[in-house]
Amino acid sequence: MNTIAERLDALITRIRTAAAAAGRSAGEIRLVAASKTFPPAAIREAVAAGVSDIGENYIQEAHDKYAALQEVPVTWHFIGHLQTNKAKYAVRMFDLIHTVDSYRLAMELDRCAQKINKVQAVLIQVNVAGEESKSGVAPEDALPLIRRAAALEHIAVRGLMTLPPYFNAPQKVRPFFAELRRLRDCIDAEQIGNVGMQELSMGMTGDFEAAVAEGATLVRIGTAIFGERS
Repeated sequence: MNTIAERLDALITRIRTAAAAAGRSAGEIRLVAASKTFPPAAIREAVAAGVSDIGENYIQEAHDKYAALQEVPVTWHFIGHLQTNKAKYAVRMFDLIHTVDSYRLAMELDRCAQKINKVQAVLIQVNVAGEESKSGVAPEDALPLIRRAAALEHIAVRGLMTLPPYFNAPQKVRPFFAELRRLRDCIDAEQIGNVGMQELSMGMTGDFEAAVAEGATLVRIGTAIFGERS
């Protein structure tokens, strides 16, 4: 069985290859290690191998790991569905929240961030395929949400995130990544104050190469680093 370090090395090679094929620098792409269900020891091993960004899906699980890894120098990303009543915990732990999908959640994050004198960086989650089973705003609602969120003093919108439909063939997912990139470019052209559109969070173990081809700056990868989840 490969170690985390060996899997990570192979993954980074694939990211570099995908970036080169797209005419991009690999330095434009940050790898977020999605550590859902894996213990703090696995995260320590990944950090020792070179991981600097950790993504968690659940507040309680993240809380326990965050407490156990206080001395580990990583950037924490929240990449799961965030309930409004968990916002106060999220702003204390996470450097970037990828999954803001309503003005109500943005307001609550703003309120909680204000209490700890923090400006919380967030991404707006877009449901590009309109899947009922997934969170995220409709593409046509992203710009209105961002305009409203821009007025919140303790929120900083930094880009977009999506979870596309699942296909066995990664190239079938690529049009959804392209749609998110086009949406990002349109919003960026609006030049909204207090809004930066530098981040595109898209792509996981099965489809990150297609995401890189379409401009992903953050890829959220678990299995290719930690192995299969039990």
